Amino acid sequence: MARISGIDLPKNKRGEIGLTYIFGIGRSTARRILEGAAISFDKKVSEWDDNELAKIREFINEKIKVEGALRSEVQLNIKRLMDIGSYRGIRHRSGLPVRGQTTKNNARTRKGKKKTVANKKKVTK
Repeated sequence: MARISGIDLPKNKRGEIGLTYIFGIGRSTARRILEGAAISFDKKVSEWDDNELAKIREFINEKIKVEGALRSEVQLNIKRLMDIGSYRGIRHRSGLPVRGQTTKNNARTRKGKKKTVANKKKVTK
């Protein structure tokens, strides 16, 4: 069982793919880690020995911010935007899309479930 940064990596995946299960590591970063540890990209996670795992852990701890530290940094960045009252911060605060998407028809992921607003009743004579 390969456990890095509190995450259990899947045993049957290639190392390059298995490392992407850690928050903050994508394909290119995973390749850079494996190059730094001198491990083949095609080697499966289950085939890594203890020395290779130690090299990978060491590389990640020294050079890359992952999991909890990265999540807290992202949250602090969002909080900073909200505190200074920037446009992006206001959009975060009100739960609307932040990166310029239109909200007339879509944006249901950010806005939440549809809230129907009834029409005004017409006065009958």
